[in-house]
Parts: sequence; structure tokens; C-alpha cells
Amino acid sequence: MKERTLKIYFAGDLFNSKDLGGNVMLAEAIEQVSEGKYQVMLPQNGECEVMKRTSQSIRDADFELLFQCDVVVANFDGTDLDSGTVVEFCFAKMLDLPTVLLRTDFRNSGDATLPDGDPWNLMCSHYPRTEVLHLNGMMLYHECKAETESPGQRLELYYRKIAEKVIAALDRTVALQSWMTPEQVLPQYQTTLKSIGGSLSSSLNDSVLQKIVESKCSAGIY
Repeated sequence: MKERTLKIYFAGDLFNSKDLGGNVMLAEAIEQVSEGKYQVMLPQNGECEVMKRTSQSIRDADFELLFQCDVVVANFDGTDLDSGTVVEFCFAKMLDLPTVLLRTDFRNSGDATLPDGDPWNLMCSHYPRTEVLHLNGMMLYHECKAETESPGQRLELYYRKIAEKVIAALDRTVALQSWMTPEQVLPQYQTTLKSIGGSLSSSLNDSVLQKIVESKCSAGIY
């Protein structure tokens, strides 16, 4: 198996300064802690480069990035999950991309009262090659505050600790066997592409999809 940097599609809220800044800091921490094993692709960066900005063109740009990535980290914070993140997660599962569902929100909601329930709607749980990483963000913050002297040091340590756990979870999901054989991957990508529609068929034609699939197979994703 040829080793290469694995690209992470980082799915999550990107609608305010806390979302945008937090995404950037965690992405930087993951890349530093993994020492180049993982590269984080933030949709908030890719969307800045969309020329003709319409709801469909932005959506299609995000999906194109998802197809090109090897693994997924989906932020499942909030009393109710972000609908766009859930859609991206569902299509990631159609491609059987190894996925970590990251929640730092200490509040419970959804179906957490069930014995095997998570703190969100049960329809978003129990998928192949998917690990739930539920951290108590407030407790972790208090730990970091006790160990540091300045706010800058505190935030650096905070995101580093989250990154360490995310990387460990990603390593475990990548090691899991895909339900697809290498021969099934390209047809599955083509089928998933058709179900999305939009402009993707021009940018992700069969030749491009073939290269994407070959690269992921050689990296051990399939």
C-alpha cells in the first residue's frame, strides 16, 4: 500500500465567527499533530473560490470536494444537527468514506435516552466505518485552563487535545474493511454522482472519477 497524505473533508457549521475560527484552529491542530498524515479540507475555504455564487454552485463545489477527499470529520455539535452536515454525511456513507462524528457539545438531545442512542436523531447513527467521538468540551476547556497561563496557550492546548483524539479515531476507521471491493468502487461513485445531479457530471467525469478511485485504492481507503 502506498502511503500518502489523506485528505479530510471537514463537515460542519460555518455560519458565524465561532464556527469559522474554530474550524480553522482544529484543522491546523490536526495537520500539526498528525505530522502531515492528514490534510484538512475546509469547505469554507473552497466556497470562497466559487465564481458564480448560487446555491447550486456552492452545493456542487462542496460535493466535488467531498468526492476528492479520503475521510470525513463531521461536526455533530448543537441541540439539533446542521442539515447540510447531515446531507454530506449521508453521501459520505454512500461512498463508504471512513468517518468520525465529532461532538464537543456536552448537552444531550435526540435519542440519547436509548441504551445504544447518541445525542442526536437515531437515523444519523450506526453506519459502517463510522466512529462517534463525544467529548465534553467544557470539561476539556477547564482542564486546559488549569494547565496554561494565557488564553492563547489555552486554546492551542485545547485544540491539540481534540486533534489527538480525532486522529486516533480516524486511524481506527481507516483501518476498517470497506464493504466495497475495488471493482465496485467506481460504479458506486458513478451512481452516487447521478443521484446528486447538478453540474458535477462535467467536473467529475468518468476519467476524473477513475483517477480519484485509483488514488484512494492505492492509499488503502478501499
